[in-house]
Amino acid sequence: MKGKFLYIIFLVLLSLSFVDCAKRGNPDGGARDTIPPVLLRTVPENYSTNFKGNEITVYFDEYIKLKDLQQQLIISPPLENQPTITPFSTSKVLKIVINDTLKDNTTYSINFGNSIVDNNEENPFEFFKYVFSTGSYIDSLKVQGTITDALKINPEEKVTVMLYEVDENYTDSVVYIKKPLYIATTQRDPEKFEIENIKEGTYLLVGLKDNNANYTFEPKTDKIGFVSHFIDVPADTSYRLNLFKEIPEYKLARPSSLNSQKIQFGYEGVGDSLKIKLLSNQPDDFEFSITKDLKSDSLYYWFQPKIDSDSLQFQLTNRGQIDTLMVRMQKTERDSLTLSALKTGALAFDERFQVTGTTPLKSIDTNYIEIVDKDTLSIQFDFDFDQKRNVLSFDFEKAERQLYTITFFPEAITDFFGDVNDTISFKTNTRTTADYGFLAFNLESAKSLPVIVQLVTENGELRKEILGMEKQTTFNFENIIPGNYYVRIVIDENQNGKWDTGNFLKREQPEEVTYFPKLLDIRANWTLNETFRIE
Repeated sequence: MKGKFLYIIFLVLLSLSFVDCAKRGNPDGGARDTIPPVLLRTVPENYSTNFKGNEITVYFDEYIKLKDLQQQLIISPPLENQPTITPFSTSKVLKIVINDTLKDNTTYSINFGNSIVDNNEENPFEFFKYVFSTGSYIDSLKVQGTITDALKINPEEKVTVMLYEVDENYTDSVVYIKKPLYIATTQRDPEKFEIENIKEGTYLLVGLKDNNANYTFEPKTDKIGFVSHFIDVPADTSYRLNLFKEIPEYKLARPSSLNSQKIQFGYEGVGDSLKIKLLSNQPDDFEFSITKDLKSDSLYYWFQPKIDSDSLQFQLTNRGQIDTLMVRMQKTERDSLTLSALKTGALAFDERFQVTGTTPLKSIDTNYIEIVDKDTLSIQFDFDFDQKRNVLSFDFEKAERQLYTITFFPEAITDFFGDVNDTISFKTNTRTTADYGFLAFNLESAKSLPVIVQLVTENGELRKEILGMEKQTTFNFENIIPGNYYVRIVIDENQNGKWDTGNFLKREQPEEVTYFPKLLDIRANWTLNETFRIE
């Protein structure tokens, strides 16, 4: 009996030992590796002088790889030919082979940003920078400052900051055609920059949102910011670069015939004085009309009657510049008149209902236009016509929760070609006053300045603006669709009613813009009161 009892105990203990073994056989994987690679040594040593070779070797304690190297790598001064950098897959050794002739007595820095990571968990070896000099010492001066955006509340990510040496070869065009002497990027903090290892001298300081990554200013794609005067290094000064998008120089695009009686003339830059003249032979009863595209920098040239020619010659004049262009003509028939509303859906109480046409509108007969509410009661209206934009705007008193029907009966509209509209109706509606928010914004200033106060979304889209009158301090925004908004104040120095950008060659900075620091939560049926003082 006793032996049987001992046998049972033995079986129980044996079973438990198997369970314990089973538990030990299921590893949980352990803690995730969060330790970045460790630098062991570099050959030649970092911060070496009298550098003569073309190869640099960096040793790590574990296998590393390169991630997003092209986006992260910054070499200052820039090299004409990019170095060959390995590994292409993984290795414990990073090798840099220089494929360029280095300048004498020059300090170079190779900044890898966060591109060096370990092979398994991609923990970055942050902002590794290898510095060497072809001369007898390392340049140790630096330039630092802040980055702002001329219109946005936050600056762009990864701005390239550049120094051009001002010597006997310097010209203002250097930013368009040559790489700078020193560069850095805003990698750690988009609002701050620092260029290190600079030699003593006089420089032009420029910031670029360098979208083509070629270290040269391309006004069509890049934003630029600059210090208006040359800077001297060393100097105990922090500089501010305010980036803006230039209006490109005026330039005509290739014109195109859209049909037998309509030609599109596209352009870049400022075309507000653009005039178009037909030079080819034309009949005695020839007429033309010019309208502006609502979304792009293009003018449409409409004409009648048709001209039986494969091509037409035009002269275009804008601000003293004269261009002569040939246009190969299409044989397709012109468009017929069709009306369309510029906005559908609800109309705010201070909005106008707007209509445009597929052809230039010429005359409007209000006897054939009717606006009625949901009870078919006739509504009185006023209208105006923007001939250049080809937009007809209607203003009428609106009630809450109302439905309006705007009907154009035949012969309400006659277009440039003498065509009249068919009957067409548009519907729009209103909300209640309680559906909108309101903002009373009080602006105090230490000096008298003309201002434009704007309400913009978090993405910077303009929603409403008020042009400040002389000594105006209160700006009341009504009928605001609920949401989050910033208040942007434009210092309208030339008092032309709009924000003006800058120009590098003219050394013109953009007009100053200030943001009210709080993001405003505009709620329905609520009036928000805020006060802001501009120093």
